[in-house]
Amino acid sequence: MAKPYHLFKYNGLEGDCFTIIAHRGASAYYPENTIPSFEGAIAMDADMVELDVQLSSDKEVVVFHDEKISRRTNGKGNIADYSLSSLKKLDVGIWFDKKFKNTRIPTLMEVLDICKNRIAINIEIKTQAVSEILFGGIEEKCLKIVEQSGMREHVIFSSFDPRAIMHLKQIDNSATVAVLFEKKHYGAKLPSEVMALVNADAFNCSASELTKKWLANIKSKNISVNIYTLNDKKKMKKFLNMGVSGIFTNKPDVLKKVLIDVRKPKA
Repeated sequence: MAKPYHLFKYNGLEGDCFTIIAHRGASAYYPENTIPSFEGAIAMDADMVELDVQLSSDKEVVVFHDEKISRRTNGKGNIADYSLSSLKKLDVGIWFDKKFKNTRIPTLMEVLDICKNRIAINIEIKTQAVSEILFGGIEEKCLKIVEQSGMREHVIFSSFDPRAIMHLKQIDNSATVAVLFEKKHYGAKLPSEVMALVNADAFNCSASELTKKWLANIKSKNISVNIYTLNDKKKMKKFLNMGVSGIFTNKPDVLKKVLIDVRKPKA
């Protein structure tokens, strides 16, 4: 099994086995999946940023969440119908606040460049970008970009689509890949069974999905489990005390404070 999330940190302390994962960057305070949001997460001392990748019409890997661009840009239509040069003309910041006007959709390489030597990355491959092909698809493109960036030791891949996970492992079995659980793909299988099915290294799920039965299975099999997306202090504390490996949050600064509080020696 590959390294758990906490070993991908740049400054992980010995015995520090919890990972603060900034969901689409520090997205409570900055437009999601943008350079300002990732810079914000770094400034807040998060351990890792999570981002979403898709392909442009000319097969460039870009960082963007939705299949359609209308919710987060001043454009319309599907992201896959735009070339990279056309996507770069869209404003992806003004929807959040006018001070972020003219913020642009970044490429994966651009984000890797600003994160290198500063913060680890969870690259989520969106289902709409996945196809049946093994070579030449988004999975191989991402692996090559990560290799070129020199960030290999600090990058984890994830996807809701089991094809993406299996493709990544078939192309490079040493890549670290996490399942993003979705019931329609895995039914009533336990986390350990899901991971074995797709040859994954870690298990990511929503807070509502982590049952007592699952938690017992995770602990008995020593599985790295990461929970999304928590922004409430009480829920953060609850799952920290349950012993999860990491939490995805839009507020990495808040999670950092909760983590420090939970770890304080009891008087």
